[in-house]
Amino acid sequence: MKRRCVLLAVLLAVGISSLWAAPVVLKLGHGAQATHPSHIAGLRFAELVKERTKGQVEVQVFPNRQLGEERDMVEGLQLGTVDFAVVSTGPLGGFVPEVGVVDLPFLFTSAAHAYKVLDGDIGRGILDKFQSRGILGVAFWENGWRNLSTSKRKVLKPEDLKGLKIRTMENKVHMASFTAAGASPVPMVWGEVYTSLQQGVIDGQENPVVIIHSNALWEVQKYYALTGHFYGPHVFLASKRNLDKLPRDIQKILLDTARELSTFQRDYNKKLEDELIVQLKAKGMDVYELPNKKAFQDAMQP
Repeated sequence: MKRRCVLLAVLLAVGISSLWAAPVVLKLGHGAQATHPSHIAGLRFAELVKERTKGQVEVQVFPNRQLGEERDMVEGLQLGTVDFAVVSTGPLGGFVPEVGVVDLPFLFTSAAHAYKVLDGDIGRGILDKFQSRGILGVAFWENGWRNLSTSKRKVLKPEDLKGLKIRTMENKVHMASFTAAGASPVPMVWGEVYTSLQQGVIDGQENPVVIIHSNALWEVQKYYALTGHFYGPHVFLASKRNLDKLPRDIQKILLDTARELSTFQRDYNKKLEDELIVQLKAKGMDVYELPNKKAFQDAMQP
């Protein structure tokens, strides 16, 4: 009887150790192309997590909406079908309304200003509100300053927006801002934008430099005004349901690593933006600064 008990204990021990030896596989999704800084940082996240957990955790990174549109991925965090998502603030107001404050036009005066706010108590307070929705708000990464591209005409002043159909994210603050400036905002998921621009369903859109370049929008847009009207964070989110199943030390490694990579991701984004503006001009896009940005600030002030 003792031998049987000992044998059973050995078998159980072998089974448990074998189970623990197999790495836990976690999925990280985002909506950008594989050239985007958030994807590069996501791959770095996977490398560091594997190294710091000694191979116990493997993170697979899925770019370009492979796990669904941004809203789908956020819902996936709640359901536990997605482990991590890096998304723009556009769809997040439907989960945490307070996120909308980050989307106010011309809110931040510089990147340093944005980082100070988002990495401080205000940003932490916003991220903490996701927990009641079954999501962990982990860190603010960066999508970049959102600028305006158009096809019909060059926009130099708010009056030039009149009659133009401008695609925005499904974001009430963004839509209200463009309405105030005189445009006709058209909320649309990103997967439909290129074709809609190509077919003339919309006249323009607004996005950071990296998104413009990685999606070859110079093919369907002539003018690109560096308006910087919204600062666009990318928000690193995690599934509370799934992380709660992991040991505390593993959870800490995952969260600390994502937060640590904010600086890496932002620095990479800034360097890439500077290079890509030169490339967009070489592709034939008319990239220009506004002669009077304050006119747009005043138009969107309400």
